[in-house]
Formats: sequence, C-alpha cells, structure tokens
Amino acid sequence: MRPNVIVVFTDQQRWDTVGPLTPNLDRMARHGTQATVALTPQPVCAPARAALQTGRYPTTTGVYRNGRVLPPEERTLAHHFGAAGYATGYIGKWHLADTEPVPEERRGGYRSWLAANALEHTSDAYRTIVYDEANEPVLLPGYRSDALVDAAVRFVADHAGEPFYLFLSFLEPHHQNEVDDYPAPDGYEQRYQGTWMPPDLAALGGTAHQHMGGYLGQVKRLDEGLGRLLDALRSMDLLDDTIVAYTSDHGNHFKTRNGEYKRSCHDASLRVPLALRGPGFDGGGAISRPVSTLDLPPTLLEAAGLPVPAEMQGRSFLPLVRDPRGAPWPEEVFFQVSESEVGRGIRTSRWKYYAVAEDAHPWDDPAAPAYREQALYDLDHDPYELVNLAGYGSHAGVAAGLRDRLVRRILEAEGTTPVIEPARARAGREQAMPDPEVRLNGPEPVRYGHQPRTTS
Repeated sequence: MRPNVIVVFTDQQRWDTVGPLTPNLDRMARHGTQATVALTPQPVCAPARAALQTGRYPTTTGVYRNGRVLPPEERTLAHHFGAAGYATGYIGKWHLADTEPVPEERRGGYRSWLAANALEHTSDAYRTIVYDEANEPVLLPGYRSDALVDAAVRFVADHAGEPFYLFLSFLEPHHQNEVDDYPAPDGYEQRYQGTWMPPDLAALGGTAHQHMGGYLGQVKRLDEGLGRLLDALRSMDLLDDTIVAYTSDHGNHFKTRNGEYKRSCHDASLRVPLALRGPGFDGGGAISRPVSTLDLPPTLLEAAGLPVPAEMQGRSFLPLVRDPRGAPWPEEVFFQVSESEVGRGIRTSRWKYYAVAEDAHPWDDPAAPAYREQALYDLDHDPYELVNLAGYGSHAGVAAGLRDRLVRRILEAEGTTPVIEPARARAGREQAMPDPEVRLNGPEPVRYGHQPRTTS
C-alpha cells in the first residue's frame, strides 16, 4: 500500500525559528528526518513555488519572478500523484496564476481546490476567503492558519479510504502586505515581543525590532496547527501511513540586506526549515549536507514508490536518509536570485559564493551572459554573513575554485556557460571577521539555530 503524502508549506519562515518555540515540528524533526541546511532555489514566492511543484529551476519553468504563470504543460506533483491513483488536493495560497479566482487549467492538475492565487489580498488574519472548485468564494472561520488546518483535516477525513496527496499552503509568517505588519493571533505578539533576536538582525537593524513579536507569534500558531493536523491523522489511524513534509518557500531578512524582506543571497533569505516524518523517514536522523527544496518533489515521489521523471532537475535525497555520510551527493546547492538583481550562487557546508549580472534588468531578464563576483562568506567563522570576503587577496584562491563550480552548476541548470568576473580588489583587513560578541550573542543554539526558550 502506497503512503499518503501531505506537504505543509509556510511562507517566509526563517530556518532558525525551529526549536522550543515549535515543539510539534521539533518533535517531528527529531523522530523523523530533518535537513539541517535546506535552501530554496529562489528566495521569492512564485519561483520557489514553481520549483517545489515541478522539481525544476525557475528559469526552466519560466517562473523566474513573481507575476509569471506556471505554464500548463508543466507537470506538477499533482499530475504525478494523480496519475498513480491518488486523490489530490490544494488548500491555501497558490501564487502561480494571473487571475483571481484561479481557473481550472491554471491549478497545476490539483483536483480538489480550496485556494486563492494571492491569499494575502483575499484575506486578512481573521477573514479568510478562498475559492472552491467551482470558483465560488468560501469564507473559512477562525484565525487564518487555523482555518486552513481545519480545511486540511476535512480533506483528510473525506479521503481517508483512498491514497491522497495534499498540499497545504499557508500565508503565515508572511506580512500582511497592505499594512506591512505580521498579525499574530490575539495575545501572541505580546508573548514574544522582545524575547529573542537572531544575531544577523541584531547586528544589522532593519525592521525586526517592530515585527519580531508578531512574526514569532505566527510561527507559534503554525506549529500548533501542525500538532492538530498530526493529531487528526492519529485519530483516523493514518499517521503511520502518511508522509508529512514541512518546509517554506524562503526566509526573511527584515529589510537588512535590501529594501524588503527576501531576494538576497544570504541564509536569512535562502535557508528554510525542512523536516519529514512517516514511511521512509522515521528514525532517519539529521541530513547535515546542504540540500535544496528543489530536491523535495523527487524525494516524495521516490518515497511513495513512484518513478521520478527525467525532466526533474532536483534529485531525491532518500539515499542521504539511508546513508547520510556515504551516499553520493553534490557538495553545493545552486540558487538563483531575481527581482532585486539577477544573481547566481552556490552554498557549501562552509562557503557562500555569489555573483550578480551588473548590466541585467532584475525584472525583465531571467539570466545573463556575464556576472561579477559580489559575495563570499566563510560560514564556519561567520555563520550570519556579517563580513563579505569577496575581493580580498587572502581569499582569491577560494573564490576562484568556487567560481568554477558556480559556472558548472549554471551550465547544468540553465544550459549556458556565462563569464564570471572576479570581485574588484579591496584593500584593508585581509581576513576581517565579525566581532565575536556580536556574532555569538544570543541564547544557547538549538537544532536549527538560536531560539527563545518559553514555557508556552
């Protein structure tokens, strides 16, 4: 019997928000499998979502920025699971179409539908409006993430007698666009305001001082919803037969790296939580080698016993679950950046290397023939990326090796071989490192990073 599959997908959740604040997700990660270094292939909404639906890079699907539509010929997880006899369902935010409500031909093959293309524009924290299969508006009661969890439980109950695949897509912990605020449930913002600040945000400023309480309050409520969903599966005797994967589209740097919340080369934008439980993943432990969320679609298909299509550019990380040290795996994760700039980069366990096309238009150009090295971070000694080593002679050799690897990954992903110019030389401290008091400030690290310890 093939397992059921549920993907729990949040929006704009940093990698270091998992721990004591999120006991349900932390327990799922500890008893299942967690990827401790998971990166999005593109740190902005629609490209990351297209990649997670198809297992293909944003420039391959054509959804390299927001506002681009997932082409109807692209095959999604819904198509693959549906062809294998699964009931398929989508609940929540879609953001891969160009109209609201989303017509059937733009829904990526999902049969059951209770969603909005831009949930942030059809709803607010306590007024959740989505559309059903007939494109009729549906008002879901309760706080927004709770309302979507309730809908997911109903889907599971309705399809408990057949194999099902459900994609549950939240808006939280994304901001409410029109007011630039992070509306948590009543009382939750007050509970977490001033309790914890990630070291990069503490050092660089931005808007986190005014938003972190609401942001963490949203994360807390998401975790409570995850717990309710797992409880519902247990009550229907489905928990041991269901793969549950939890991840996000991208992170949040709170306007510290540019004028908004993502679209940068830094782990604050790129790195996301990724944990799985259920058949094939229980007792798998931690995957410490970097993986991409692009790898999640082939992983889920293989775990369900389905063939992985050759056109998928991600690769299943099930071999890493079975043999974390011995399985063959790339040393780096490749990523693309759009909208703020046209950028390409790689991240290894130790290094972050990034180049930008200086003459490319960040909105109109999906790629470029030439880039210039812009960033190099030594993550062993500067994990919050506070000191850029690009252009220092002391790291020229490291940069050259990473430059060659980036060119190879661009060729593999995009089919072109661009020129990457070295960074312009910089004088001064050759091996500048962050002040240890700034870099290490904060509570004791937990599984995914620093986290406030609360009793709530």
